[in-house]
Amino acid sequence: MTVSWGRRLVSSFLAALTTVVVTHAASVFVFFVSQQYQSAVLTQVSDYYFLGSIFAFLLVFVFGIVGALRQWWTALLVGLFAGLVGALIGTGITTLAGGFDLNGEVIEYLFGTLVSINGVYVVVATIIAPTIGRAVYNRAIEWNASAEKAGSRVALVRMPASNLAKGTVTHIERTPVDAELADTQWDAYTKALESNGWTTREVTFADKLADSVFVEDTLVVVGPVAIVTRSGVSSRRDEAEAAEEAAESLGLRIERIMSPGTLDGGDVLIVGDRIYVGRGGRTNAEGISQLREIATREGFTVTAVRVTKALHLKTAMTALPDGTIIGHPDLVDDAAFFPHFLAVPERAGANVIALSADTVLMSASAPKTAKLVEDLGYTVVSVDISEFEKLEGSVTCLSVRVG
Repeated sequence: MTVSWGRRLVSSFLAALTTVVVTHAASVFVFFVSQQYQSAVLTQVSDYYFLGSIFAFLLVFVFGIVGALRQWWTALLVGLFAGLVGALIGTGITTLAGGFDLNGEVIEYLFGTLVSINGVYVVVATIIAPTIGRAVYNRAIEWNASAEKAGSRVALVRMPASNLAKGTVTHIERTPVDAELADTQWDAYTKALESNGWTTREVTFADKLADSVFVEDTLVVVGPVAIVTRSGVSSRRDEAEAAEEAAESLGLRIERIMSPGTLDGGDVLIVGDRIYVGRGGRTNAEGISQLREIATREGFTVTAVRVTKALHLKTAMTALPDGTIIGHPDLVDDAAFFPHFLAVPERAGANVIALSADTVLMSASAPKTAKLVEDLGYTVVSVDISEFEKLEGSVTCLSVRVG
């Protein structure tokens, strides 16, 4: 899940409490005004709504836990349902406790209240839940996420889809993918991140989106901003929605690449305050322009790089923690363009993740490169991602690192 249960519980409790307290108070106030400000009305109507508000609170709380307060339209339905059911149950219990039997007349009376006193409560709850209640829920989610994230590093990951083998391939020939082995390798990959100080958080599973495991392509994190990309491959654009929700849950501010711009996260290499962005098959000039506008506001300098020999810029090159750019000569259009460029002997070795100032994550397919990097004083953590490499994947593709 993209939001921890602890955060869901806290945020749902606060949202439910706020929604019901405001709904209760506003409904009582409506009758207070309609009865020409008679003070006795305040106590009478408040007592009448009391039980209904308790049940409405429980319903909003439960719906909040399952995420129904995230979107305005689902929050509206929550308010309508909670107000309706809560009011009917509360009034029903009060009526039965007064000595009445549950018969046709009582049922008719209960539903009749929906066009009078309980109707006001239902209408107010339907308004409050998607406005004030939803705002409290989302703010609480973000606040809790920021507190949880403080001092930590988070890696967003996404489980491989069952149709992984149908993923898009453009620069290599398609070969059979062992889905079961891919799942095992993905588990080992996430454990390698966790063992080196990263907290992994899963983006919602998308079983029918073959390329969804390559979550890096959906987001570019620039300081406090998560830029939701727009892939150059139309079949991959549905992957972005859940990734955006995950970024929001971490308290990141959302920006988006808009049509006709296209941008894949795999084309974006951030080295210090400089961003290299690959102009290739997946990222176009308009996408680069929009990225430049957003990143410049955050204090970054964006440099466009021609990419013609590889799927993404980061297929051809990445950077070591000290800023040295490493890449394979056969994949890089112009190595002289980059300062401190280091050629590596294997294609898979061009792609590394900086786990810390002195540790990098690298594919087990590049043992010679691992030795070269170790000779520079780094600790190399190797992971087998052979099944993902059959789909032009690499270690960076499988996560979005925040922190």
